[in-house]
Amino acid sequence: MINILSIDGQKAVITFDPEIEMFRGEFIGLNGGADFYAYSVEELKKEGAESLRIFLDECRKDGTEPYKSFSGKVTTRLSPERHQALTIAAQATGMSINEMLNEGVDLVIQKHS
Repeated sequence: MINILSIDGQKAVITFDPEIEMFRGEFIGLNGGADFYAYSVEELKKEGAESLRIFLDECRKDGTEPYKSFSGKVTTRLSPERHQALTIAAQATGMSINEMLNEGVDLVIQKHS
């Protein structure tokens, strides 16, 4: 089971570890690790807020940027057949390959959000 939880405006991936019978959270998009564990969702939110606060405090002390920056550039590899099919579909619809890939990414994000 994988889920996303928003804690103080920051997204975290939540999983359940059956070996220790605890929920584990790990923040996404930080320039370092900030994870947290708890037995209940209520405790998880509390532990997550504390973990995030400590992480942000340490970044302020060190003068480091706490959040990852994203350039908007992604490199991907496709099979030659998929590349050809994408090119044909893009040309047939009057779209660029980049526009078509962006549309596909939007659909995947929507499906998994």
